[in-house]
Amino acid sequence: MTEQTHRAASAALYRAVWRWHFIAGLVILPFVLILAITGGIYLFKDEINDAAYQNLRFVQEGSAPLAPSQITAAALAAHPGKMKAYTPGMAADRSAEVDILGEDGLKDTVYVDPYTGEVLGTLWDGGAAGSPAMYVVRKLHSLEYVGWFGNRLIEAAAGWMVLLVGTGVFLWLPRGRKLGTVSIKAKRGRPWWRDLHAVTGIYTGVFIVFLAMTGLPWSGVWGGKFYDYAYALGMGMPDGYWSGKPVSTVPVADAVDRAPWIMEKQPLPLSGESAGVPQALDTVVAKVEDLGIVPGYSVSMPGGPEGVFTASVYPDDITYERVIHLDQYSGEVLYDAGLEDLGTLGRWAEWGISVHMGQEWGLVNQIVLLLACLAMVGLCVSGAAMWWKRRPSGALGVPQVPADWRIPRTLLLMAVAAGIFFPLVGLSMLVLAAVEIAVHLVGRRRQLA
Repeated sequence: MTEQTHRAASAALYRAVWRWHFIAGLVILPFVLILAITGGIYLFKDEINDAAYQNLRFVQEGSAPLAPSQITAAALAAHPGKMKAYTPGMAADRSAEVDILGEDGLKDTVYVDPYTGEVLGTLWDGGAAGSPAMYVVRKLHSLEYVGWFGNRLIEAAAGWMVLLVGTGVFLWLPRGRKLGTVSIKAKRGRPWWRDLHAVTGIYTGVFIVFLAMTGLPWSGVWGGKFYDYAYALGMGMPDGYWSGKPVSTVPVADAVDRAPWIMEKQPLPLSGESAGVPQALDTVVAKVEDLGIVPGYSVSMPGGPEGVFTASVYPDDITYERVIHLDQYSGEVLYDAGLEDLGTLGRWAEWGISVHMGQEWGLVNQIVLLLACLAMVGLCVSGAAMWWKRRPSGALGVPQVPADWRIPRTLLLMAVAAGIFFPLVGLSMLVLAAVEIAVHLVGRRRQLA
């Protein structure tokens, strides 16, 4: 290959990568904004909840707390219904929480002073989000309001984010040109937006890829396959989870607000003699605390005659995460699992999810990921600004298709590899390719007409 031919091929490859980077970035831009804004807010959900609901979540420390049965009785007296879960105060100055399914079919969280039994107030149960407001933010983050299709859109966007970082790094490489690769050198106009986009991407790309990859375990397709492969390889949930004990069809995720991700799909075990007398809540709480479960845990009530008590905790330090199932009649420990009981991929996934949520290293973790979220917003804004400034009047302004069609074949191999690893990205690539072919054919027909 001559030097001139090599340069032509290199230029054609650059244009082809730029074209796909441009198209993909424009398509997923709204979803990246949703992920970045809601994710940045949710990183501080505990701080926001504490500030917004201080009168419900904090109490004056007393000498000794009441028994769990007394606390839950006070909650049920003020808010009649069926008790679903009990959460002791996670610190001496924290209220206890009692989840109650009311006669109206809605589940509410009743906050009780654990020292006096005074009911401080009630909120609609927000589950792991901790409040109705943060529940909305969490659902927007995953687009669950749109159902399964929203989850698939977010999964595709997360996969595309990884590819956009990769193609962005390729486009960032200087190749002899004086571009603002490590600092913003331009002063104004589209070059300034280009430099801002490139510099922001190159400094934050690793964090963006990390957020995308650690968010994918929650997705429907990629996350489901990861879960299945981790289990099949013996590196997720350990085989023989229940040691031969009978199990229900109810997954752990339906019984608790927050469980280790790798355990959420596992079925609850069943209690033994369904004609027996259930254990008292005070006894169950005393038992799980004797087993060493850390503060912040919740005890979920049995779901019927064959159900079990489930104590679970998902603390900031995931080395203390735990799920304990107790027979509701005998109090026998049917299963007791923590992080160390998981396989290698299970532990990695749990660690990644913990960091993703800003838990692992406290405020430093939150601030670093908040900056990454702000960078994602900045990349969307700068990318949109570059597109707006370069597009011809009345046209979309998509970069032209390279004349050398050998280059797209090379990209096709890369696209196939990416599509195998990110199935929904591969599917969206096919859709985009179909649109491109249709536009090309329409353009040719108009030229021939």
